[in-house]
Amino acid sequence: MIEATGLTKHYGQTVAIESLDLSVPDGVVYGFLGPNGAGKTTTMRILTTLTQPTSGSATINGTPISDRTAVTRHIGYLPEVPPLYAELTAFEQLDLAAGLRDLSPSQSSERITSLLDRLDLREDAQTKIADFSRGMRQKTGFIQAILHDPAVLFLDEPTAGLDPRAARTLRELIVEHAASGTTVFLSTHILSVVEEIADTVGVLYDGRLVAEDTPSDLTHRAETGDHQTLEAAFLELTSEEPNTEQAAND
Repeated sequence: MIEATGLTKHYGQTVAIESLDLSVPDGVVYGFLGPNGAGKTTTMRILTTLTQPTSGSATINGTPISDRTAVTRHIGYLPEVPPLYAELTAFEQLDLAAGLRDLSPSQSSERITSLLDRLDLREDAQTKIADFSRGMRQKTGFIQAILHDPAVLFLDEPTAGLDPRAARTLRELIVEHAASGTTVFLSTHILSVVEEIADTVGVLYDGRLVAEDTPSDLTHRAETGDHQTLEAAFLELTSEEPNTEQAAND
């Protein structure tokens, strides 16, 4: 569903990502991890056609990312800051998004109401987004991203600003969409979310993919302490300090 070969992005002398290869099948949750500045957001912007790569190629559901109009039909995208109009109500925002996705009025009204209910926003549907909290904006942005049942869903820090109950509901919705065949490309710093719902984890460091495996197999790479966790594996994979055991062997 997502294929990338040699994907590279340079900003002048700065390397954002370098020779990135990805192959993500349909119906999986792919956790995309990395420290700040590793190139995660740049990768997502390239795959969603918002930024052009310096070199390399990628396809979404078989469509080259160079064909922006065709690619956007297949995807939903929630960036870290949801793209919302502050002067619209939540319902107006979602109704506008549904129209842009060519959903019929009956389809959109039913689906919007159902998702507002699911995320406890129905009572606030006629409230202007300008008056929403960060968490309410995040939930509205998530609904907007999944409204049209995209084949590929890109999520950048989707649980940011959410209370535990809302975060749990959102995780459940992600899993449900993956179970129905949607590919979910998930970037987050909350490693427990990835550990819970991701089928595969890719770790990006300094613009390069340094590891890719299931969450359980990645945790077994951790050599620190008796309690192996995804956090321990992540810290080892993204550390600039040399592996002392490996150095001794060398």
